[in-house]
Amino acid sequence: MNDGSSAEAVLPPPGGRADVLKVHGVTVRFGGLTALDAVTLSAAARQVTGIIGPNGAGKTTLLNVLCGFVRPDSGDVSLGGTPLTGLAPHRLASLGIARTLQGVGLFRRLTVLENVMAGATCHARAGFWPALLGLARSDRDERALRQRALVAGPRVLLLDEPASGLSEAELPELGDLITQLAADATVVVVEHRMDLMMSVCHDIAVLDFGKLISHGTPEAVQTDPAVTAAYLGAEDPRGDEAGEPSDG
Repeated sequence: MNDGSSAEAVLPPPGGRADVLKVHGVTVRFGGLTALDAVTLSAAARQVTGIIGPNGAGKTTLLNVLCGFVRPDSGDVSLGGTPLTGLAPHRLASLGIARTLQGVGLFRRLTVLENVMAGATCHARAGFWPALLGLARSDRDERALRQRALVAGPRVLLLDEPASGLSEAELPELGDLITQLAADATVVVVEHRMDLMMSVCHDIAVLDFGKLISHGTPEAVQTDPAVTAAYLGAEDPRGDEAGEPSDG
């Protein structure tokens, strides 16, 4: 495991292979529970990679590793070949790793715009004291942030169940937004809404009890017997019992 010596990591300029996110052999244990078991996968630049699996499969734990909330017991994470394992969340945010959470917390006394702008503090140049005293450098930062569409400017965007609370009629609009985000970032999505995932993801990784059991195109994953067994128990996509020969 990384010993934290990569704290001064500097990423190469964005684009192409520089934004390929790689997870290699990541294992996470909580006491006697193995939440992730030697997971290896990659998320391509400017594509949407989906992470699916039954409840308790390790999906959110994987996102927590990617954003620095959880340090793996073994294995490594890198972006464009630059090691990220062991870096604190705020350091990863400054390198362009952005994460949404299932529960949205807001600053009650700020406007909607100001709440959004709070996510871009990692790009502010003025520092604490100019901001506190309202100096000109702080004003320039604030004006610039008000003009940005995606305030954190992420190179990697981690979305944890973005469709929570949305109706079926709202899913196409969310799908369009995720597709637009992938034009500028590597997008990784954890979501239970399979219709959304099948429509927006370029590839999908499937976790079950912390293990990666399938990784491929949505079409390939959808017809993988291991995936059907994980979700439905003992049945494969044709309705036959797992392990039993098909009648054709």
